[in-house]
Amino acid sequence: MGPEHVAHGMRISYGLPYVTPDLVTAWERGIASPSNPELTALAGVLWCSPGELIGRPRTLREHRIGRGLPPEDVARAVGLDLPRYLRMEDSDGWSGNERQSAALAGVLDLSLPDFVAVTGREGRLAELLRSAVDTRWQAYVRPVGKVVPLERRVLERVLQELHQDYQGQMVASLSWGGNSAADQAGDAGRGFLERIVEHFWARAGAAS
Repeated sequence: MGPEHVAHGMRISYGLPYVTPDLVTAWERGIASPSNPELTALAGVLWCSPGELIGRPRTLREHRIGRGLPPEDVARAVGLDLPRYLRMEDSDGWSGNERQSAALAGVLDLSLPDFVAVTGREGRLAELLRSAVDTRWQAYVRPVGKVVPLERRVLERVLQELHQDYQGQMVASLSWGGNSAADQAGDAGRGFLERIVEHFWARAGAAS
């Protein structure tokens, strides 16, 4: 189906008269994002679920839509009034307490990595991990544990392994001096830090 066919279907079948082929094209290219009603209509026209259009969900709204739940159901399950919950979705900033966070993880069936991302803790986790691999990892076991509810033994093992991996790359770059090999090692170290959260979850899954 071309953008003009999709736009026509959304206008006629779902009562969205403003949808144009250009708007559909903008969604396809990632220039714009469809709202909840638009995403539902788009999925209907394309004969699929909203979750299939999202791919791997990252935000609170995307997880809810991927599960096919209306916001009212999620708000009720976690014990929040609907306007407050919707504000959290709009700002992509979860501010519920521990009990509400646990209920959110349950109703949306969130994995631990997704839970950390949805509750806005991923940035803090990345910051702590970068410091841990660059200095004494032992000092960061407890701070990381406050962000990620994993057993201490798992955290210790993961942080130690990440520290060893990163320090090994840095030692290699110093040993090779200013040649191209050193530059490659330095690039590898920067890339490692940029993907530190991914490395953490991979190690944590293997250590659990």
